[in-house]
This record gives sequence, C-alpha cells and structure tokens, in this order.
Amino acid sequence: MPSLIDIRRRIRSVKNTQQITKAMKMVSAAKLRRAQDRVIAARPYTALLRKVLANVAAAAGGDEGEAQYPLLARRPEQRILLVLYTSDKGLAGAFNANLIKGAQRFMAEKDAAVTLELIGRKGRDFFRKRAAKISGDHINLAAKPSFVDIAPIARQAMDMLLKEEIDAVYLLFNEFKSVVSQRLTLARVLPVDLPPQTEPVEYLFEQPPAEMLGSLLPRYVETEFFRALLETAASEHAARMTAMESATSNAAEMIDKLTLHMNRVRQASITKEIIEVVSGASAGE
Repeated sequence: MPSLIDIRRRIRSVKNTQQITKAMKMVSAAKLRRAQDRVIAARPYTALLRKVLANVAAAAGGDEGEAQYPLLARRPEQRILLVLYTSDKGLAGAFNANLIKGAQRFMAEKDAAVTLELIGRKGRDFFRKRAAKISGDHINLAAKPSFVDIAPIARQAMDMLLKEEIDAVYLLFNEFKSVVSQRLTLARVLPVDLPPQTEPVEYLFEQPPAEMLGSLLPRYVETEFFRALLETAASEHAARMTAMESATSNAAEMIDKLTLHMNRVRQASITKEIIEVVSGASAGE
C-alpha cells in the first residue's frame, strides 16, 4: 500500500497536469474563435465562385472539348495524387489518427498508384516511416493559414495533371462542423467537376467567356486547397479543445479519488495508533 507521502506526491503531480491541460484548452479556445471566423468567411466565397464558374462555363460552352480546358480532362485514374491535411502537433484526440486511417483506406481501395502530398507534421512523420510514395511535404501551414503559402502547392498539382504525371487529385481533410464534431472529407478537385447551372445569369463579358473560364479554373482549384487548409486548422483547434477539456475533467476525478484514498489511509493510520496506545495502556495496568 502506498504511503501518505506517495499519495500526496501523486496528487500534486496530477494537479500540475490539470493546470497544463486547462491552459491548453483556453489557448485552443482562443485560436478556435479566429479559425472559425475565417472558415465561415471563406465558405460563401467558395460557393459563389462555384456558381460563377458554372455560369461562365455555360456561356463559354464548356462542353466543347476537353483539349480546350485541360483541367476538365477526364482520364482513367491510374495515377492519383492524394493531398493529406494533418496537424503539426498532437494532443488533439483522434484528429490525426482518423485522417491517417482514411488515407490508408483510400490507398487500399483504389486500384491505382497513389502519391501523397503531405501537409502537416503528423502525416509526414507517419508515412515517411512506412516508405510511402511522397511527392512533397509541408509543415507549419495550419498555424497561420495563408493563401500565398498554399497556392504554390495547388499550382504544382495542376502542373502534374497538365504534364499527365497524374490523372486525378483528391483532398483528404477534416471539415469543421462544430466544436465537438469534425467530419472526415474526401473531395476530388482535379479534374474539375463543373457544377450544374440552375439559374442562368446574363453576364456582360469584357473578355471572351472561354478565356475567363481558363482563368477561373486554376483560381477555383487554389481556393479549394485553401479552404481545406482553413477547415483543417479550425478542426484541429476544436479537437484539441475537446481533448483537453476531457483530460481536465479526468484529472479532477482522479484527484478526488486519490484524496479519498489518502483520507482513508490517514484514518487507518490514526486508528492503528489509537489502538496501539490503548493496548499499551491496558497492558500497563
């Protein structure tokens, strides 16, 4: 049975850990607010860009031929680029584990050669140890998501498609739903799927519609890469906040149990001493 000193030392250690997890929860909550605002602000822009893309494609006669728009060209998916978004730090519950399992499941299900483009330290470290085919890795992008940082990665993926080094590009990331809910999302961004046109809109074009469509398609792909980065950053902070809140609650329960056990040990020690004193006094009479 541990002594009172050992129990007190353990209680003190758990309290120190609880202070750390509580501080990490507060930091994640502050970062989550900013990341959530950026995600909410980016979603309408992406949706409107998709709508404009559909209208311009209709005006340009986007079905004329894939040769005119290489980013729309469909080929059998024999070589695939999977862009995996993970975090750079841990202590976020099953956030990274679910993403990595999703990537492994995707690679197992696809009857094609899958190349990985890894964004985030956790995904990079995991697949480096397993000799996966990696085209590139990038870290510290989710800490301060920037379009300037993610756009070159999107352009590199488009160049690989245009050179016919790959046949399709998929993004795998966690989509932010709420503080307690993040949805694993797999989205194909290349070749681009033109959204259906629901309500025709009349535009006055300064440039030919075909030329505008050729400019909009790369911008749309870059925007999808950036949105996935924003979703990942917000989901990471939400997952870490939830994990640290759970860890803080578990620490409080452990402290209560250890305190109760300490009181019982101390009471047993006092009772034993009283019995010894009474026994000694009885023996001396």
